[in-house]
Amino acid sequence: MKVEANKVVSFHYTVSDGSDAPVDSSRERGEPLAVLIGAQNIIPGLESAMLGREVGESFQVEVAPGEAYGERRADFVQRVPKKYFQQPETLRPGMSTVLQTKESGPRMVVVLKVGSSVIDVDLNHPLAGKTLAFDVEITDIRDASPEEIAHRHVHGTGGHEH
Repeated sequence: MKVEANKVVSFHYTVSDGSDAPVDSSRERGEPLAVLIGAQNIIPGLESAMLGREVGESFQVEVAPGEAYGERRADFVQRVPKKYFQQPETLRPGMSTVLQTKESGPRMVVVLKVGSSVIDVDLNHPLAGKTLAFDVEITDIRDASPEEIAHRHVHGTGGHEH
């Protein structure tokens, strides 16, 4: 079976952004990531590199910003009332946190400045503007269930539980 749309693919990965240490690794967590291909659950450049591959294949791929988290935008800063953050008293400049947005749901932001009633955040993803290097190993491929296809994500082991 090959990686294609409406297949659930489990894979181990390590990703780096050009710095010395990896940014993230499923291997460190001891469990592969499971995604529904074609449902926009991972960055487009990584999903494209996986298409047509089979269980047991390992590969490396570099993903440019345009196929990852986009180019960095200098004007992508916003002032947000503290009430929209969970535990705003713990936030400090430079920290990453998740902000719930009406338009796109949860969004990773970086705190720039904490005021008495508002917090200035950088809406760029922390990896925006960076070319990402992935080391990937495909560990499993299966047909997605009709429910997974309808919900646009994996259910069960390595996926979402309802």
